[in-house]
Amino acid sequence: MKNPSDPADQLDLNPTAIELQDDLEGDTLREECGVFGIFGHPEAAAITALGLHALQHRGQEAAGIVSFDGSRFHSERRLGLVGDTFSRREVIERLPGSIAVGHVRYSTTGATILRNVQPLFAELNAGGFAVGHNGNLTNGLTLRRELVRNGAMMQSTTDTEVILHLVAQSKRGRFIDRFIEALRAIEGAYSLVSMTNKKLVGARDPLGIRPLVLGELDGCPILASETCALDMIGAKYVRDIEPGEIIVFDERGAESHKPFPPKAPRPCIFEYIYFSRPDSIVGGRSVYDVRKAFGAQLARESHVEVDVVVPVPDSGVPAAIGYSQYSGVPFELGIIRNHYVGRTFIQPTQSVRELGVRMKHSANRAAIEGKRIILIDDSLVRGTTSKKIVRMMRDAGAREVHFRLASPPILYPDYYGIDLPDRGGLLAATHSLDEMREAIGADSLAFLSIDGMYRAMGEPGRDPANPKFSDHCFTGDYPTHLTDHSETEPQPRQLSLLAEAS
Repeated sequence: MKNPSDPADQLDLNPTAIELQDDLEGDTLREECGVFGIFGHPEAAAITALGLHALQHRGQEAAGIVSFDGSRFHSERRLGLVGDTFSRREVIERLPGSIAVGHVRYSTTGATILRNVQPLFAELNAGGFAVGHNGNLTNGLTLRRELVRNGAMMQSTTDTEVILHLVAQSKRGRFIDRFIEALRAIEGAYSLVSMTNKKLVGARDPLGIRPLVLGELDGCPILASETCALDMIGAKYVRDIEPGEIIVFDERGAESHKPFPPKAPRPCIFEYIYFSRPDSIVGGRSVYDVRKAFGAQLARESHVEVDVVVPVPDSGVPAAIGYSQYSGVPFELGIIRNHYVGRTFIQPTQSVRELGVRMKHSANRAAIEGKRIILIDDSLVRGTTSKKIVRMMRDAGAREVHFRLASPPILYPDYYGIDLPDRGGLLAATHSLDEMREAIGADSLAFLSIDGMYRAMGEPGRDPANPKFSDHCFTGDYPTHLTDHSETEPQPRQLSLLAEAS
């Protein structure tokens, strides 16, 4: 999570201040994590690496794979992108075996250091156990403190390690019973892929906040965060893992457990707005089609007379297509994105920093000069990126610049794996609509309504008594207990950890 008291994380209304501290990442939502696992395939690690490539959008800070070859476990965990490490033959050859689990990471709890890279591995009484986690535990810090008081020695600062210790401390006889007992103790959002020397295990939280799907390749079961990972390797989609389900694969086949009382599912709405790849199917819905529907609904609610519809690439493209198709206004690529901008581009002087602002996005003057344009983006967090894009459009000759967001205003922080600032760092939580419009410099500004978002999902609207999705960032209606955030004892998000070379 960012620090809302840090000036770099606030909207600065000084026209040049944004450029001076621009990190080329803007103020977009930050991805969560991606998980992948396969059982019984002779090329398990290579297939896992390909699956992680497809899930790279869910985390670009680190990647890891653990495999088992029948006698020992093998682990490769590295900072950086999947291709930085796992595209090399010698790395895959160091991961033999027919069972493998993998993880791509964006840190929401714990720093980006090697000890926090997943899958985490521990040698338990019953043997080796590796686990990868997408999501965030809302009682992870509370459990961690109890475990440490009872003598546990933590090696990382990620909440996922709590799961390892809970499994290790269980007195149940069978592994699956120990795993279930551990999950009964945790709160929040999780999709897990884990493995022992004999089993591949997947689990999804009782509300289904985070996604997890089951696929099959050459008769071998696969677990993955999204269907796009199955498409990447030519696997067949079988079904979604159900909310609250734990599924176990071993040499005898599959075994499903549903140890939790049934609850009405509440999957995360941001999987449709931003996180999932457009070519994925999430909860039976095409993400691409849903995003187009968001754009069409936006056009119904807040259209103005303009000459062209311009997406903010890449996340705004499907919504802009939907907006254009519904409104009849031509779609144009008025902004060109450079996909080859590095994350750590050195900006040593003020003049170079100012040039760096245009490295990631540049205006397509031929498409916008002299025209009234409407910009479509998926969401607005701090407003810094929106502000500089509006200015870029004006500099390129746009006559009018209107801004539309294909989601409602983000008013509340997230505690389930999305990196959002606290309320003080959210532009919509601290400014009126007109103040936001003025801050980003647009001629008009509008968001998709909450009911409109639900209608685009095929629902009649939002039922406050039975919301179909986890939409707490818009409504403040959190679907689980927030134990760590209701404790009176201080709960630091970043825990101490020995710094080490990686």
